[in-house]
Amino acid sequence: MLNKYLITDYCMKYKLLSLLLGMLISTNLFAQQTVTEEIPMADQMRADGKIWVVVAVISVIFAGIILFLISMERKVSKLEKQLKK
Repeated sequence: MLNKYLITDYCMKYKLLSLLLGMLISTNLFAQQTVTEEIPMADQMRADGKIWVVVAVISVIFAGIILFLISMERKVSKLEKQLKK
């Protein structure tokens, strides 16, 4: 009986700590100042047309991550089916 209350108390402390940590992180995000002028590097990349290279590389990386996750999901579901048999 006592063990049940200790586990509940531990979970409550964990939730409270997570909430406090989340609030501290979010207040740090509000401290950012707004940018009033354009970033010269981004303007230069747009002018040279290199921004599309950056977009293409990010897209390829994102597509690779998605394909990896899909293949892992198929493997895991295949293993789950074998485990059920």
